Amino acid sequence: MPQRNAAVPIDQLLDIMKKLRDPDGGCPWDLEQDFSTIAPHTIEEAYEVAEAIAKGDMDELKDELGDLMFQVVFYAQMAKESGDFDFNDVIEAISEKMVRRHPHVFGSADIATAEAQTLAWEETKARERAAKTATSAKAPSALDGVAETLPALTRAVKLQKRAARVGFDWPSITPVFDKIVEELGELRTEIDDGGRKDRIAEEYGDLLFVLANLGRHLELDPETVLRDANRKFIRRFQKVEETIESKGKKIVESSLEEMDAIWNEIRIKDKINS
Repeated sequence: MPQRNAAVPIDQLLDIMKKLRDPDGGCPWDLEQDFSTIAPHTIEEAYEVAEAIAKGDMDELKDELGDLMFQVVFYAQMAKESGDFDFNDVIEAISEKMVRRHPHVFGSADIATAEAQTLAWEETKARERAAKTATSAKAPSALDGVAETLPALTRAVKLQKRAARVGFDWPSITPVFDKIVEELGELRTEIDDGGRKDRIAEEYGDLLFVLANLGRHLELDPETVLRDANRKFIRRFQKVEETIESKGKKIVESSLEEMDAIWNEIRIKDKINS
């Protein structure tokens, strides 16, 4: 590893960001941005961090974490310009929150297991949410604070977990399977009866919601599982393409029956080798 200073000050990155946003000689693109235009980039960078982790690529992860950190610096610079807060305020706020939410580390609380810590963490967050809504005309809900911008499957699981904490949950996995059959039947009925597009969409959404619940009961993250399934589909489909090309043909010249037969051969080999 190359030699470097013992510490690279965050001030260096803050200065770069300040220069990029400087009306006198800054970057035209950076100057045009606001919170709403940067938000999609932040989501994209977070996914790229997750992708690097999934691939086990530490060099890529280092770069992607830098990109994600730059997003925080970007927001902080814009907030500083508007007089709302600055980067130090962000650091102070998260530091205070982490100390508050870990009383067993920074205080005298006794929390011995990860499960107990998870419960204590959620209880602390619930108190924080209640404090925020204390002056609101709207009564607090167990579902408050689950961001609408989360991926839909992830948000479904979070909503279900919140409801489960107050007792609104099936006691076992069996009723979940029954509900899946019920929702699938309702979807099929709407389709067979020539139902309106919005009704079909509603029933399909209900089915996806229950499937997310099944993942929760199985302690599986639907987003992660679906990403893995996407990767598997890509790998298998590309093998179908390669097999057909090895026969001197193009995939568009192949019949569905031929492609399906190759697909099944690949699927069987995967199961044997797994």
